[in-house]
Amino acid sequence: MMRRYHRRMAGSIAGLLAVAMTGAGHAQPADMPVPVAASAPAEPDAIALYGDKTPGSTAGENWSLYFGRDYNVRNVTRPTLTPVLPDPARATGAAVIVAPGGAFMGLSMSHEGWQVAHALADRGIAAFVLKYRLLPTPPDEAAAGAYIWQKLLAGLPDPDKMPTLTDPAATEDGLAAIALVRARATQWGVDPARIGMIGFSAGAMTALATVQAAKPGQGPAFFGYIYGPQAHIDVPAAAPPMFDAIALDDPLFPHRGFPIAEAWLAAKRPVEIHGYQKGSHGFGLGVPGTTTTLVLDEFIAWLGMQGFLARKVAP
Repeated sequence: MMRRYHRRMAGSIAGLLAVAMTGAGHAQPADMPVPVAASAPAEPDAIALYGDKTPGSTAGENWSLYFGRDYNVRNVTRPTLTPVLPDPARATGAAVIVAPGGAFMGLSMSHEGWQVAHALADRGIAAFVLKYRLLPTPPDEAAAGAYIWQKLLAGLPDPDKMPTLTDPAATEDGLAAIALVRARATQWGVDPARIGMIGFSAGAMTALATVQAAKPGQGPAFFGYIYGPQAHIDVPAAAPPMFDAIALDDPLFPHRGFPIAEAWLAAKRPVEIHGYQKGSHGFGLGVPGTTTTLVLDEFIAWLGMQGFLARKVAP
């Protein structure tokens, strides 16, 4: 069953689980692929998120590859931020913190992290990949798969409500990432007033939680909410503009309309909705042959419409 989703689900723990849920009930499918353990890739530009006070260690991280090419990491206890900067000649001055997904128990670093950051930088937007802290999982890949499956199912008790599966440490790291980019804005050629986030699945929930937890002036100026749960929430009074995108055939978050976007509208805050006909869960920068391949271009066009790409910052 899973082979036909090779391109679609590459690198996404949540995406693989979601596709399997379409026909597997509550049992973990026997043919669900087990990622291959891998050595940690070099991350020469990664910055310890809290400097010398950054908790944890990289020694306990578990890196793996899906389909031989897409890196995932589990058991992150030492959060980092990796800058991917645009050519200064093309830089817009805008910045986006990229939060990969993975059910708060893994991070799809290639599929929803580095690839997204490089695509943003190619379009003149400074990007920063956030490797945020995760909930612990068994070190063994097979054991971790079964554990994540059960935790994910338990954390989605009601499709009409937000998942109960959360990670407060990820929210703390989201706030710290914004503060770090703002503090080094001059160094990185970034306008402090135009620092936003984009998150995928659990990363979308992390971006949303960052918005909800931020004190005035400390949150993102905008955020992309890519295949996050669509349940209603209480919208902060000064909530930033939201770009909400999901596939209408998403099996992890079945279609219930767009209550979260409707809440933004009711609060009279800017919001744009994209409901793609096909794409399932975990489509990243898009599934070939579907309109999900437009998601990043639409996000950037929306940023321009909001005025976030209008001014450049002098090098």
